[in-house]
Amino acid sequence: MTSPGNKLADFWNQRYGKEEFAYGTAPNDFLVEFARHIKPGGRVLCLADGEGRNGVWLAAQGHAVTSVDIAAEGMAKAGRLAAERHVALNTQVADLATHDLGLETWDAIVSIFMHLPTRLRRDLFARTVTALRPGGVVLFEAYAKGQLGRGTGGPPEADLLVALAEVEQEFPGCRILHAFCGLRDVNEGRHHKGAGEVVQLVVQKP
Repeated sequence: MTSPGNKLADFWNQRYGKEEFAYGTAPNDFLVEFARHIKPGGRVLCLADGEGRNGVWLAAQGHAVTSVDIAAEGMAKAGRLAAERHVALNTQVADLATHDLGLETWDAIVSIFMHLPTRLRRDLFARTVTALRPGGVVLFEAYAKGQLGRGTGGPPEADLLVALAEVEQEFPGCRILHAFCGLRDVNEGRHHKGAGEVVQLVVQKP
């Protein structure tokens, strides 16, 4: 029997197995704007980093970056992109449902358009808080519930989309530095094209 994790890996390996970069090679706009909250030269973990566009950009800013994704094809392309940009990037192929994030290990944890079932997301974010060092930050952007049916990006299942009020509660004890839900233009490769309803959150661990 094929496990859900294997099915998910198959889906993303197929998407990332093509020559083109599915979401382009430029970093996410929200990440670029709010990366100022990350400690200079900090240790950064990029969750579900796909083909590495965000991890590579953060490495180019002088951070020590580890990118994690369930798709080996994506991480292989991330490694090649890092080599082309002459930056160091640690890549790990892992299922975030079971992956050990560590204990007070990271100065920042980045989650850009990672869409998980609600139960799994809540469990992962609780582990994310544990994995942050004191003063560390989480930078999160994902498609909101209102994105369903817009056709400009994101998963077609409602449970994989997020509500700001819910996500704000999933980082217990953290201070909210930025919170937003609304429309913005997202133009990242062929799969994110046009106005999308997004949730953005930046939180800091005391």
